[in-house]
Amino acid sequence: MNHPAQTRDIAQLRRIARKIRLDIVQMVGPGQKGHFGGSCSSADFVTALYFSKMRHDPKNPAWEDRDRFLLSKGHSALVQYAALAEWGYFPMEELKRLKTLGAMLQGHPDKLTTPGVEANTGSLGQGLSLACGMAAGLRIDGRGSKVYCVLGDGELAEGQIWEAAMAAAHYKLENVVAILDRNGLMTNGLTDVRYSPSPVDKKWAAFGWHVQEINGHDMREILDALDRADTVRGQPKIIIARTVKASGIPFAEGRAEFHNGIMTVEQYEEACRVLASEEAVS
Repeated sequence: MNHPAQTRDIAQLRRIARKIRLDIVQMVGPGQKGHFGGSCSSADFVTALYFSKMRHDPKNPAWEDRDRFLLSKGHSALVQYAALAEWGYFPMEELKRLKTLGAMLQGHPDKLTTPGVEANTGSLGQGLSLACGMAAGLRIDGRGSKVYCVLGDGELAEGQIWEAAMAAAHYKLENVVAILDRNGLMTNGLTDVRYSPSPVDKKWAAFGWHVQEINGHDMREILDALDRADTVRGQPKIIIARTVKASGIPFAEGRAEFHNGIMTVEQYEEACRVLASEEAVS
């Protein structure tokens, strides 16, 4: 796909998000386990970040004034890999080599092997701490870059998240923007049943964060929330994105077994058919 450097065209962003979901499904393929549930639920706001909001340069991934993207829920790496490949950080053919020996794309993000990855993540609960450290360093250096950190709602059970939340508010890290993928499902069931983080909005507000809650599949809402976050001064921001697990794949939507699931050949073909058509455009 050929994309402009950035776009505010809602229809185009929706098409890109649909293509990213198709990339995710094709990366996993039939008969193989893959974390496409949480990858697909994140696809719309990840698309908005990479293709509309963030400053970044695929020809110079180490550009000092870039915005930083951290996928704290690193098991959803497929969505970031798809976005990076579509941007040209590495050849699209690399997606076919996912999780093979010696490949640049492994099950969790690895900054040593994958251009555009800022940190190794996947041991849950640690990404927000990394984001705070990066944001503090950028402020010390006088750079205007922002740090965007994607969290999973099941990940909120990790205590280090709340230590980082308190630190970000204490140090007034206004260049930190967290996005919570509130899809309501963990690997073994409903998040609010297995280990409830609710009420997430009130908890983050109590920790001193500016809180917004949106439909995480509405591209206009996502862009508006990111723009509003830019206007907030003196505190970190979090966007609580209400999403559907495996969004865009009809047979898998809202089902915990597709957190890290296996598609049959028939399911794989159905997912590819839907995502290659206009049916999946929200």
